[in-house]
Amino acid sequence: MRLLHTMLRVGNLDRSLAFYTEVLGMRLLRRSDYPEGKFTLAFVGYQDESEGAVLELTHNWETSEYDLGNAYGHIALEVEDAYKACEQIKQKGGRVTREAGPMKHGKTVIAFVTDPDGYQIELIQRKAA
Repeated sequence: MRLLHTMLRVGNLDRSLAFYTEVLGMRLLRRSDYPEGKFTLAFVGYQDESEGAVLELTHNWETSEYDLGNAYGHIALEVEDAYKACEQIKQKGGRVTREAGPMKHGKTVIAFVTDPDGYQIELIQRKAA
């Protein structure tokens, strides 16, 4: 078994695709419209689906926003330098909600950004070898 993808419901697919591809640097891997069901699926990631887990962005055409609830946590991305990643994300119009720095009660450098629908994305700085 292997993890294939995580699905997120998004209110505006174009806005979300711009965030994940232009701000976070993922690639649009595939996109399919389902007119009879009135939804679109778009898969984004850093590598092909055959090589690693990706995100499935689901856009239900008649829904523009979702209540995220309080059970969902976040997506985590490994970055070379969390400080630099935050600056690049801000320069591209992304929203950093926790600046890079050591995590509470630890030494790992982390940061958080928020996507257009309010989903949290944690940036975890790669540890030196």
